[in-house]
Amino acid sequence: MIDALFAAPPRLGAVRVLAVDGPSGSGKSTLAGKIVAELAGRGARVALVSTDEFATWDEPVSWWPRLETGVLEPLRAGRPGRYRRVDWSAGVPLPGEEVEIPVPEVLVLEGVSSGRARMRPSLSLLTWLDGGTEAERLDRAAERDGEGSRAELRRWQLFERGWFAVDGTRAAAADRLVTSREW
Repeated sequence: MIDALFAAPPRLGAVRVLAVDGPSGSGKSTLAGKIVAELAGRGARVALVSTDEFATWDEPVSWWPRLETGVLEPLRAGRPGRYRRVDWSAGVPLPGEEVEIPVPEVLVLEGVSSGRARMRPSLSLLTWLDGGTEAERLDRAAERDGEGSRAELRRWQLFERGWFAVDGTRAAAADRLVTSREW
């Protein structure tokens, strides 16, 4: 995957963007962390931005303009990006700390909707991670986020099922489909 990423041209100004998309609980964050570590190990300047730092239960994908204006547009212009992450430490989404993203060679954009149709012209590579059945993914997500979040996570799954069907994300990543057993 790393070789394919470097073989692809940068499409966000001078920045190559790898989107790691797929349903919740599929392992996107884990895979993205491994990719970032491998890129850094090869000496690449790499930044990781997770859609989880923008999304809330009530705003699963409508936060996108904040990512565009705060991170993507500045990086495209060769300037650092900035955004305010969502802080869930109180159990509800609140404005968190401001994060600065220095201009990287590679931006790994990870999370549900990271490979959305609006972003695809700027992507160097789109990877889809399926992560098993819906029930398996729900169990993993509830284990990660706490059993008390299971009902919200299930509601999220139903939303994302419709989102992905309309957006066509999985089909757009047809040459980079990853199952949980492959990594």
